[in-house]
Amino acid sequence: MSEITFKNPEFFYLLFVLIPIIVWYILRYRKSGASIHFSSIRGVSNIKKNWKHYCRHIPFLLEIAGFSLLTIALARPQSSKNWQNISTEGIDIVISLDISSSMLAQDFQPNRLESAKKVATQFISGRNDDRIGLVIFSGESFTQCPLTSDHAVLINLFNEVKSGMIEDGTAIGNGLATAVARLKGSKAKSKVIILLTDGENNRGEIAPVTAAELAKTFGIRVYTIGVGTIGTAPYPVPTPFGTRIQNIPVKIDEATLQKIAETTGGNYFRATNNDKLIQIYKEIDKMEKSKIDVKKYSKKEEEYERFLLDGTLCLILGLFFKITIFRNIP
Repeated sequence: MSEITFKNPEFFYLLFVLIPIIVWYILRYRKSGASIHFSSIRGVSNIKKNWKHYCRHIPFLLEIAGFSLLTIALARPQSSKNWQNISTEGIDIVISLDISSSMLAQDFQPNRLESAKKVATQFISGRNDDRIGLVIFSGESFTQCPLTSDHAVLINLFNEVKSGMIEDGTAIGNGLATAVARLKGSKAKSKVIILLTDGENNRGEIAPVTAAELAKTFGIRVYTIGVGTIGTAPYPVPTPFGTRIQNIPVKIDEATLQKIAETTGGNYFRATNNDKLIQIYKEIDKMEKSKIDVKKYSKKEEEYERFLLDGTLCLILGLFFKITIFRNIP
């Protein structure tokens, strides 16, 4: 069933103009009739009134109707059609991203950090009904973007992330605890953290397992991702003669990441290249589906045209009748 709403309802104030016009018409009509004095009305009392007498107010009524319809057209009536219940997906997610200097290793193309950002933004773009936030960490952690449904803003903030924004190191516990702080007040039925790192916890005041217990307390599920190839990875090392590529050992504390995931009911994944990282995010996307029933309509349609046409027609007919059938007799 269609529901009519008005985009510019303030134009309805124009209808108040009709009040003095109607009053003026009534007063003028009472005073404008011609009169003939008779000593007796016996001779004319039986004269019947013709149809013009009864219909003499039609031109004025058409003009009033035309003005009213044009006013409605100015108010821009719109119909909301096709209301229906639709099941959609929606949860609260915080991505906790390691931006330590080791994330510049080039076993991913162009490097771990840029690859992680690219895949995460693709993941965000596919989660239209979710609120998503971003926490970054290295030697310390902070919230780059709180939970938001404005994914364009979130992606812009993601693109601004660079290694070196904060003190170097790998404070996994702090990164996880900050993400928990963003989600603990959430009313969502499903709360998720995706924690991505390429190293071992060596900084911060909070132990990773302690942060995991905190997440469990608030009903938050944590998916952990260890990023890095097996063995060694090429890493750009600055020297007095320019940047040199040097192979460095890949050290990921997989035992701790697995413990975090197990404690919170999540999963641990190991990404050794770009394609594997893409596949991991796809798996998380499939696992995290929470149905929410929402009521929405398909579209709004402009309805002013029929009021505009009808109003114009009423004014034209009113004018036509006034100057032809019901014209004033001089």
